[in-house]
Amino acid sequence: MGAMGLPDDSGARPAPGRLPPGQRVQRGWPVTHYGPVPRFRSERWDFRVFGATAEGAVHSWDLSEFSALPYATVTADLHCVTRFSMLDAEWGGARTKTVLEAAPPAPGVTHVMVWAEFGYSANIRLADFAAENAVFATHCDGEALTAEHGFPVRLVVPHLYAWKGPKWVRGVEYMTTDRRGFWEERGYHNLGEVWEEQRHSYQEEPGDGPQL
Repeated sequence: MGAMGLPDDSGARPAPGRLPPGQRVQRGWPVTHYGPVPRFRSERWDFRVFGATAEGAVHSWDLSEFSALPYATVTADLHCVTRFSMLDAEWGGARTKTVLEAAPPAPGVTHVMVWAEFGYSANIRLADFAAENAVFATHCDGEALTAEHGFPVRLVVPHLYAWKGPKWVRGVEYMTTDRRGFWEERGYHNLGEVWEEQRHSYQEEPGDGPQL
């Protein structure tokens, strides 16, 4: 889910230009989220793609079906809006492009809303969602995600702040117009690009998102 709390600085010194503005390297992987960790029940779990799909139908996978999607690994950084960065993590799971191919969006789709447990949501431009290194991660550095870090599935979109990649993902809604997700309605930037340091809604330019 969204990032909450400020972790300690590890004091690491990455190469110049390696970190986005305002970020620092963090030793380990802090647990940051809003609300409780959901209780996982495999028999009740499913992953849905709905909204403006090409066929107008809802696509659904149970846990075994989702786990059977082609597995890929992506080495990418994770940047939290609270200013910590975890560098060169290996994320394993289904690429977002795999889901887009299995459940194509309608031609007019411009954005997606990623839905997670407890009704948490994050809106993302379709082009960002479809990035080559965006992945529905089930593993990190070869190990299955822990419950605290989003088991069984979390979204990782490396060029966006981590709140745009919810933990405990349950589905994707295709949208033909943008609307704000959970943190975007509460003062976070609608786009959340890391290298542009788009942290807060007051930084938004005209056209960056729906009016608050």
